[in-house]
Amino acid sequence: MANPVIAEVTRGARVESIHRGRAVAVDADGRIMFSAGDIELPVYPRSALKLMQALPLVESGAADAFGFGDRELAFAGASHSSEPAHVELAREMLSKAGLTQDDLQCGAHWPKFGSDTMVALARSGAEPTRAHNNCSGKHAGFLCVCVHQGVETGDYLADGNSVQRQVRAAIEQLTGANLNADRCGLDGCSAPTYALPLVAFARGFARLATGNGLDAARAKAARRLMQASMAEPFMVAGTGRFCTDLMIACTGRVYVKTGAEGVYVGTVPEVGIALALKCDDGATRAAEVAMAAILLRALGPGHDLSATIAPFTVRPVRDWNGTQVGELRAATPG
Repeated sequence: MANPVIAEVTRGARVESIHRGRAVAVDADGRIMFSAGDIELPVYPRSALKLMQALPLVESGAADAFGFGDRELAFAGASHSSEPAHVELAREMLSKAGLTQDDLQCGAHWPKFGSDTMVALARSGAEPTRAHNNCSGKHAGFLCVCVHQGVETGDYLADGNSVQRQVRAAIEQLTGANLNADRCGLDGCSAPTYALPLVAFARGFARLATGNGLDAARAKAARRLMQASMAEPFMVAGTGRFCTDLMIACTGRVYVKTGAEGVYVGTVPEVGIALALKCDDGATRAAEVAMAAILLRALGPGHDLSATIAPFTVRPVRDWNGTQVGELRAATPG
């Protein structure tokens, strides 16, 4: 059976397009609060899982050894917009480890989010570097772990490299899944990514948010990374981005993170709930409004964050004159 509609686009009085997907919310103990669609079908989380991938940076002692604070820790879990502050921070993190952007293996691309940033780079006459890659913070984190632990950096993305073994072990513990080779693919930045049931990711983020089922050291590291991301939301995404804007609006009480191909995860640490969502057609626009809607549903009526989150469930569709001609809106499933 088809997954339910999670978002729709209107023009005038008619629905012009629909987006189907699946979603799940779990409580602090990992119990399903509600779900819609096939939440057991494995999906690649892509960048939505970056907070888990950043755990070795803290747990290894590398973050403290290099003097990293909230900005760097948030950036290690970022899908950033390649704005100047992002690019500079990537270079600074690498420099503290005695490395340069040439040590990154994520590839280079023009800024993907926000045409102003791309136009400014083009007008400057410069070319995008590996530090401009929206995953450069994650890769800088990987490299810093390698340097701190005295591990070879030339193959830091290889499955057998120590940092990737640490990442894989962390994901396995948090999600409760066995990451066999047949679950592994390569992300757009060439890092390993693992296909798991959507509900496994939600439960993993519930553990990150609450520390339930984790030893004291991992719970402390998880809390530190999540608090850093909520304290420095610009470093997680960038200007005009849903992740950044929602976390700013919720003043350090909500964590949300996008992944490519319409994936989203989110948590509200103070109540222990966690959510995961996948838009079937990979549309980020649908995943964003749907994530806001399932956050509202999970928090329940009357929650003091409801009025803050509600505007994120809908956005205007405008013509080239700026006139609103329709809207993109969540269609909360289930």
